[in-house]
Amino acid sequence: MKKLLIGTALAAITTAGSVMADGHAVSACLITKTDTNPFFVKMREGAEAAAAEAGITLRSYAGQVDGDHETQVAAIETCILDGASGILLTASDTSSIVGAVTQARDAGLLVIALDTPLDPIDAADATFATDNFLAGELIGQWAAAQLGDDAANARIALLDLAVSQPTVGVLRDQGFLQGFGIDLADPNVNGDEDDPRIVGNDVTAGNEEGGRKAMENLLAVDPSTNVVYTINEPAAAGAYEALKSIGRENDVLIVSVDGGCPGVQNIADGVIGATAQQYPLQMAALGIQAIASFAADGTLPENTEGKDFFDTGVALVTDQPADGVESISVAEGMALCWG
Repeated sequence: MKKLLIGTALAAITTAGSVMADGHAVSACLITKTDTNPFFVKMREGAEAAAAEAGITLRSYAGQVDGDHETQVAAIETCILDGASGILLTASDTSSIVGAVTQARDAGLLVIALDTPLDPIDAADATFATDNFLAGELIGQWAAAQLGDDAANARIALLDLAVSQPTVGVLRDQGFLQGFGIDLADPNVNGDEDDPRIVGNDVTAGNEEGGRKAMENLLAVDPSTNVVYTINEPAAAGAYEALKSIGRENDVLIVSVDGGCPGVQNIADGVIGATAQQYPLQMAALGIQAIASFAADGTLPENTEGKDFFDTGVALVTDQPADGVESISVAEGMALCWG
């Protein structure tokens, strides 16, 4: 059942429950940035399936738009009051949410960040995510390889997520720049590089309309822009529409991150050159399994060796492979895509 909580705009979905060893029902919360982005839709599907299999009561919440921090805080407070065993969270504001997360942990809940690490990352009990820096690095390496010698004279537009610079956006942006061969300033901040190839940064809210507007803004700064990094595929689709409106859709290289089925199809259609595919269903399912283990005997999740999070994998998808950059084909990407 899905309902809107008055005053907080939270979407709530509940599945069947089970019982802990001490007789209490096991329940979990999934809190995503929105409930419309295909990435979060698939994440919710993965959580629902895993919860049903484990006999866990799942309540899902989402903000009205990406960046709706207040709604996420309200959702955490609701989960604490409801006596949830754990929370799976994709935070819109990765630093401001830490206070609410701390309250949840102090109340005995397991808090796992999905996809988007908190700032600091250890504010959550665990993080299950794509290596977002690597995702950006892969598309940056690919873009530089496609341009060859012309990479030295590239004009690069960076279409980021939000003014608050959540960690997922910073990691992808900075990974892309490093992969392209641009020296980073502070790797924890977007927009402080001094490489003359960078036209500028703008924000998209991770949606198509935001991508279109951001692309228009940066084209106004430099109409000769020929490389576009985008935070995700909806933003990439918007950037493409802006370029198409001035007849430049065929001479600008667009790269992105996500790997949803519409985005992979956009590679086949020539909208996007390459994308880094991530696996939200797996993130959410593993998160539910971790909450079940924690509720049963207090077991805490473990990180991938050598990393400060559990790496759920990433693959570069393109039909134009580049030497030295590992990738999979569009056909392979379509077999693994979501949304």
